[in-house]
Amino acid sequence: MDLFDRITLDPAVRSGKPCVRGTRITVGDVLGYLASGMTHEEVLTDFPSLARQDILACLAFAAEQERRIMPVTPS
Repeated sequence: MDLFDRITLDPAVRSGKPCVRGTRITVGDVLGYLASGMTHEEVLTDFPSLARQDILACLAFAAEQERRIMPVTPS
């Protein structure tokens, strides 16, 4: 399974935010937990419906989104 297959976008779930497939946990939620200092293991313990590959998929999704941001040129 490709990591990106683990991320879904459904307008009926969490207002269409990207979520880990089969859950209501958003990519932003996972990134926020990691940014607050939680380890992968702590996230997995707190959210047993997640797998290590789901965390990696969230990171990969965020990295891809960042690559798509157009640079702003100063005026």
